[in-house]
This record gives sequence, C-alpha cells and structure tokens, in this order.
Amino acid sequence: MRLVISDAHEGLKAAARKTLQGASWQRCRVHFARNVLARVPKGHQDVVAAALRTVFVHPNPTEIAAAWDRTADMFAHQFPKVKELMDTAKPDVLAFCAFPSDHWRKIWSNNPLERLNKEIKRRTNVVQIFPNDPAIVRLVGAILAEQHDDWATHRHYLSEASMAKLYPTRDNHNATGTEMLAIT
Repeated sequence: MRLVISDAHEGLKAAARKTLQGASWQRCRVHFARNVLARVPKGHQDVVAAALRTVFVHPNPTEIAAAWDRTADMFAHQFPKVKELMDTAKPDVLAFCAFPSDHWRKIWSNNPLERLNKEIKRRTNVVQIFPNDPAIVRLVGAILAEQHDDWATHRHYLSEASMAKLYPTRDNHNATGTEMLAIT
C-alpha cells in the first residue's frame, strides 16, 4: 500500500496511520473543494471553485505548488478563512505530486470509491429489506466481485506500465558484464 486517499476525517487518518504504516495520505481534492466552498458566500462560490480548479492543470509539482500559493494569496483579503485552510491543507491535497504524473488524475480524489459506494447504495435500495445479514453480504460481495472483475479484465484503473513507474528498476550485471533480468 503506497497511498491512502480520503477526506480529512481524523478517525480515517488515524486508522490509516495505524494499519497502513508507510503509506502516504492524500486528501481528496473534491472533498477539500467542498470544505473551501463552505467558507465562501454562495455568490462567490463559482469563481472560487474555478480558481481552485486551475491549480491542478499545471504539468509539474513545482508549478502546481506555485499556483496553489498564488490562489491562496488571491483569496487572502476577501476570504481569509479560505487562505488559512489552503495554507494548512497544502501538503495533504498536493500529496499526489509525489507519484508519477500518469497517476495524478486517478489519485487526487477518491471518486472511484464514491462511485462504487453509490452503486452499492443503488442496488441495495432496490431490495430495501433484506431477510438476514448473509443476504446483504452476498449482494454487496457480488457487486464488489463484479467491480474487481471489471478492473482486472476490461478497465485497468492504473496500467501495468504506469504502476512500473512506482518501483525503480535496478540494473543487475553478472561478473562477465552480460545483462541479467532487472528485478523490481
């Protein structure tokens, strides 16, 4: 496990630190945007949301961090609570920058998990009343198995090639100088 993505719920963060030691934590940018917009009057939310989205269009971590700081500074006078939140949340929201850029769009939010939860809710709402606990476990288990099969066979969430970028390869040469298989 290399990365945990969630909202900033302290219980989730504590559980991730305790059980997934060594994994980085990424604050979901969608949840963060909601937290920001809660500190802004309704009439200004579209402008603030658009400004926040522009941070994530930059191609490298340095430019993203600079855009984040410019955006936070832009809000400093009119929305000081937004500036304060952005300053404290910067390392958590921008944690995705430590991973290959091929992964960024997939890891800067927890939308895939949200979609899966929505699908589970949709299908369990159809049944409404389950006769016993094993019945709901079977239904939810079937939904999860279906999702797993879909990701394993049709739509790889992260390609094998992009996952290989997470693990540095080592050149191994034997004594005669002929190349050996790289071990990752």
